[in-house]
Amino acid sequence: MTLMVTFRVDGTPVPKGRPRFARRGKFVSTYTDKTTLQYEDLIADGAKRAMGSSEPFEVALEAFFYFSIPIPKSYSKKRTEACLSGLERPMKKDLDNLIKSVCDGMNKIIYKDDGQIVNLHATKVYGEPYVEVLIQEAE
Repeated sequence: MTLMVTFRVDGTPVPKGRPRFARRGKFVSTYTDKTTLQYEDLIADGAKRAMGSSEPFEVALEAFFYFSIPIPKSYSKKRTEACLSGLERPMKKDLDNLIKSVCDGMNKIIYKDDGQIVNLHATKVYGEPYVEVLIQEAE
């Protein structure tokens, strides 16, 4: 039996933000920005619903991500049509940072650690904003 879970989270995908630093007395602490944390919580909610009462997977996994990015409002009608037809692809947001925010949101829910992902497939297109995730046992 192959382990598999899939879910979708509606809304604009948020790339993992750069770490922030704060001085606290003699020490410097690192933290994640609020926008990234809120998006990771949204991903975690979707992952929890998809997993139900199942425990996190402990095997090697494959991950498939499908990111649909909103078309900027500033684009002309002609350029918007090009985006929707696939002639123009989204190149502003780094795909690896989008993946990282989703992977961090699924940590300890779908898998024990994102290091278990041995195969990764990701696509980024223009359209209604959402992310679709499929995690399955690696073959």
